[in-house]
Amino acid sequence: MKTGKLSKRRKEKKPKIWNLKLYVMDRTPKSVTALTNLTKVCHERLEDKCRITVIDIKKNPLLAKESEIVVIPTLVKTFPLPMRRVIGDLSNTDRVLAGLDLHPMIKINV
Repeated sequence: MKTGKLSKRRKEKKPKIWNLKLYVMDRTPKSVTALTNLTKVCHERLEDKCRITVIDIKKNPLLAKESEIVVIPTLVKTFPLPMRRVIGDLSNTDRVLAGLDLHPMIKINV
């Protein structure tokens, strides 16, 4: 009878890359603020594991129409599912995290 250590195979998981589309209009102040805030959230909460596509609806109005974008700036999470949308300049981090299903961690001051 053989005895020995059983080796467990670990499945290496590929890091989940979030696909985010930010619909903006030219370089308006709200559009610039939204991109800045989104970049901060990606860096702090997603460890830069995200792909941000900025779509200027002034240059590509058909993309906005196809995606049914009626307000700008609008952030659309296409992966991981489910698809979610967040509207505005993304300055309210808790709202952005909730909109992306990244519920903020509760901090307790002791």
